[in-house]
Amino acid sequence: MLKSAREIDRMRKAGLFVWHALQIAEKLVRPGMTTGEIDARIEQFYEYHHVIPLFKGVPGTVPFPAVTCISVNEQVVHGIPGDRVLREGDIVGIDTGCKILDAGSQSKGWCGDSARTFAVGKITFEQQRLLDVTEGMLNVAIAEMGRAATWGAVARKMQALAKPAGFSVIEDLVGHGIGREMHESPQVPNYVSQKTMQNDFKLVPGMVLAVEPMVNIGTKNIRTLRDHWTISTADRKPSAHFEHTLALTTSGVRILTGPPESDEERMDISQWTV
Repeated sequence: MLKSAREIDRMRKAGLFVWHALQIAEKLVRPGMTTGEIDARIEQFYEYHHVIPLFKGVPGTVPFPAVTCISVNEQVVHGIPGDRVLREGDIVGIDTGCKILDAGSQSKGWCGDSARTFAVGKITFEQQRLLDVTEGMLNVAIAEMGRAATWGAVARKMQALAKPAGFSVIEDLVGHGIGREMHESPQVPNYVSQKTMQNDFKLVPGMVLAVEPMVNIGTKNIRTLRDHWTISTADRKPSAHFEHTLALTTSGVRILTGPPESDEERMDISQWTV
């Protein structure tokens, strides 16, 4: 599912909305704010710009009810926003995505997907180290994708950053290809094993991947909570999650969910952050 330069440009437009949505989230993450309030502001931002949120309504035992996944402390991913109040010392992972529709279409378009883990006020040294290592793994992927021959070579260097820190990389959840749909082939692991190397793939221009390391302070084991969505660490120790939509082009790696590259790409988000 390789993308042309024109298609990657369309995905960049979706990625910009996602980047700005996470800027809104960053300004709202503070003690006393509820996860539901953050989700509502981002939904309003998407509605204002007439883009389609990717997460709301995703099928499951219970359809996912929000435009963001907000996961606090030991929650890894897929946390459902609600009336939970953020407190000083929490870490909160916020994941969101949207689709830019093709002209005249009600469903066809191009997707962007990204996540960050934020500190709520002052956090512990160990929590900050977890955030730094997890984001560092994503930065390793960005640096290595343009020069590695296969994904396995990238994943090996990502994993090598977590292990010396004493952290565990989640193996039951991986990244994914992305394009017309949020989830496309291939699966994109953040670690290496005999199984992942058997399914390794070459890195070629036109490939667009949602790379999303998920790292735990304790065990790599996870469990799904009774709401059918929220995934937590099995030992209830903290977890962090960072993600970018990355395009591999003939000139290198392009961060489609990265910050504005010009004044024309910058949006005013002030009305959603007060």
